[in-house]
Amino acid sequence: MGAGEELLDKMIALIIDPALRVVFTLGLFLFLWGVVEFLYKLSKGEVSTEGKNHMIWGLVGMLIMVSVYGIIALIVNTFELRGASTDVGRMNGIQTGNPFSDTLGQ
Repeated sequence: MGAGEELLDKMIALIIDPALRVVFTLGLFLFLWGVVEFLYKLSKGEVSTEGKNHMIWGLVGMLIMVSVYGIIALIVNTFELRGASTDVGRMNGIQTGNPFSDTLGQ
């Protein structure tokens, strides 16, 4: 694995993925806030355009984040930017999992 691939993997794992999750979560909270606001004003007999707007923009934000995540996955898979993983689970005598788990008890 080259230095460029390692840098890209670290950037995706440490910056891009967490940022996408945070923005997606914010979109979800905005949508839920819009639902609560809409239902609260509906129970009072009022029309809440603000609640509708929060729901719409929350859905738009979540759609954009899912699209960005899909585009990044498409680019990574198309150009084979991640190294080929080897399935070692079926090989005899190979321990899978955490290699440091045996040293923790010592």
